[in-house]
Amino acid sequence: MKEKIISKASELFLKLGFKSVTMDDIAGEMCISKKTIYKYFCNKEVLIEESTSTVHKQVHEVIDTIVAKDYNAIHENFEIRETFRDMFKNATDTSPLYQLKKHYPEIYHNVMTHEIEQCNHYFKDNILKGIRDGLYRKDLNIDIYVKFYYTLIFHINETTVSEREAQKIELEALEYHTRAMATEKGIIELEKQLKKITI
Repeated sequence: MKEKIISKASELFLKLGFKSVTMDDIAGEMCISKKTIYKYFCNKEVLIEESTSTVHKQVHEVIDTIVAKDYNAIHENFEIRETFRDMFKNATDTSPLYQLKKHYPEIYHNVMTHEIEQCNHYFKDNILKGIRDGLYRKDLNIDIYVKFYYTLIFHINETTVSEREAQKIELEALEYHTRAMATEKGIIELEKQLKKITI
C-alpha cells in the first residue's frame, strides 16, 4: 500500500503541483481514507520526500536505459531530452522543480544535492564518448563543460515557472552546449538531431 500511495502521489504532484495537491486529493484518487495515508506518512512533507526520491530513481533508470542503447553522444542527449519532455507533460504547465524550490526548499535542496552528483557522472561520460567518437573536440576541459551545462540546466528549471517554456529553453541550452564542444562531424550530427525535434 505504501508503494501505491507514493506512486499515485508522485503522479499527482508532477501533474498538478506539489502545493495544490492535498492528502484528501490523494485519498480521493485512490478511494482510500486519509487515515490510511497517515498510517504510512506522518505529514505531506514526508510523502513529498518519498515521492521525489522515487521519481529521481525512475528518471535515472530511464537515462540508464537510453545510455545502454549506445547511441552516439549527441543522439543520446537528444533522446534523453525527448523522453523527459514526454515524462513531464504537465497539466498545470508549472515546472515541478520550480514549485519544489518555492514551496519546499529543504526537500528541493536534498534532491538537488543527489541530482548534481548523478548529472556530473552522466554529462562527463557523454563528453568522453563524444570525444572518443570524434563528435566533440579533444581539447575540452571536461570538468568545466560539465559544470557549465548543469549550471545552465538547473538554473532554467529553478527559475522558469512554465514547464513548456523551460523545455524550450532547455533545447536551446542543449544546442548551445553541443555547438560549443562539437567538431565538424559533431555539427552535422547536431543539425540532424535538430531536424527531428518537435517542441
